[in-house]
Amino acid sequence: MRAIWKGSISFSLINIPIALYPATRREELKFRLLRASDMSPVNYKRVAEADGKEVPWEQIVKGYEYEKGKFIVLKDDDFKRADIEATQSVEILDFVELDKIDPIFFDKPYYLEPEKRGEKAYGLLREALKQSGKVGIAKVVIKTRQHLASVKPEKNLLVLELMHFAEEIIDTSELKIPASPHIGAKELEMAKDLIAKMSGKWNPDKYQDEYRHALLETINKKVKSGGKELPTRGTVKKPTNVVDLVSVLQESLAHAAKGKVTRRKPAAHKRKLRKAA
Repeated sequence: MRAIWKGSISFSLINIPIALYPATRREELKFRLLRASDMSPVNYKRVAEADGKEVPWEQIVKGYEYEKGKFIVLKDDDFKRADIEATQSVEILDFVELDKIDPIFFDKPYYLEPEKRGEKAYGLLREALKQSGKVGIAKVVIKTRQHLASVKPEKNLLVLELMHFAEEIIDTSELKIPASPHIGAKELEMAKDLIAKMSGKWNPDKYQDEYRHALLETINKKVKSGGKELPTRGTVKKPTNVVDLVSVLQESLAHAAKGKVTRRKPAAHKRKLRKAA
């Protein structure tokens, strides 16, 4: 695996050389738009809204819409003025308690690996964070953009997790949330009992991207059949309004007691699909 960024973690007078690696990946299936008559790929053109004419790259500028239909043009020098100096450093500004941070602020994790001569300081920071229950809140510049980030201990390594700035979090007061209805004691106890019966240990391998697997299966079948149409599945049932919560909870508890709570099992062809992907 190749590092996407190299620099250091710095706080006070301490400097730890590190390399940054992606901790997650998104395996999207890519599609092209085609003309149905001859399977010719369809390309996009840069067309002006005013007259529908194609615009060459040399005539295109970047504009910011400050009012509806009104733009201000920004040139390269304008972006340079606002550019943040890339210091190649994860600069820790504060240490805060992890359980005090709302999970909604966390965005994307990266693995941190110590470079040569940084192993001891890396291990020291990791253990100190573990025992204190705190994380480092830092700022880092990656690909010309400044990010808020946290440095967190995770098992035997440190993780850099990019975070949202407070101004990026949408105010929930904009949502129309109804006032809490009266909840009966019997309903609440039954709901808690259902949660207890459906509870288990966290096992991330248990959950699969079923849509992606099913779509890959369809693609493989169409390839083998020479692109022929396949029979469609049954229609998806739409949710109905739940009126009698007690009876629904009782039925759910009965299913849970028999181990019949609806849980889709990973497809038997999972290995085959992974190989195809």
